[in-house]
Amino acid sequence: MIAHRSRPRALSLAAFLLAMPLAASPMLIAPAHAQFGFGGIVYDPTNYAQNVLTAARSLEQINNQIRSLQNEAQSLINQARNLASLPYNSLQQLQQNVQRTQQLLQQAQNIAFNVQNVDQMFQQRYGRVSLSSTDAQLVSDARARWQTTVGGLQDAMRVQAGVVTNIDSNRTEMSSLVSQSQGATGALQATQAGNQLLALQSQQLSDLVAVISANGRASAITEAERATAADQGREQRRRFLTPGSGYQPGNARMFGNGN
Repeated sequence: MIAHRSRPRALSLAAFLLAMPLAASPMLIAPAHAQFGFGGIVYDPTNYAQNVLTAARSLEQINNQIRSLQNEAQSLINQARNLASLPYNSLQQLQQNVQRTQQLLQQAQNIAFNVQNVDQMFQQRYGRVSLSSTDAQLVSDARARWQTTVGGLQDAMRVQAGVVTNIDSNRTEMSSLVSQSQGATGALQATQAGNQLLALQSQQLSDLVAVISANGRASAITEAERATAADQGREQRRRFLTPGSGYQPGNARMFGNGN
């Protein structure tokens, strides 16, 4: 009876042992696409790898967009620098220098720097000496021409003095403009500084033209006076040598009644 009862138990134990490798084999060898569960969370390696690659590509795109935006921002900054205006302007000072020289030229004595005035004065004072003019008139005309010549020389010296005065102002402006040009942050500032340097050079050239004009005017007046004086000298010599109107010889008494 005891042997009969133990036989079914032995059969059940043998069947359990034979079934164990078949049940455990799926847990020991899993395919590549298998999903594992940990505490209720399913983990898929293939899906995870794809997600990682997708995230990496997205991050790379974002980095590219950031670099592109940075380049655009730097380009805008450079454009702003190139369009920035020069904070220094020397035009007013240069205009004052030019006006100072112009005022000296406008103060020219007797003969102004005007074509009509020059023609009129030359006809009046430097034309042919009139044969009907009196000796007193000849002397008066010669004195007027001499005064005009002296005035022209004085005008030339005044213009020269004014131009020399502008030299110190021009030196200061040149130093400031060169400093502004060297410290320019963009193309526009450098161009504006260069334009102002050209304006300074033009102002200096105008001063040079003014000096040359004043000196030339003084020289022309001197030569005109010399030519007119020679013409007047010939007329006075003719009058002196003409019989009846020039020198008349006569007797001269040196000692009273001739005793």
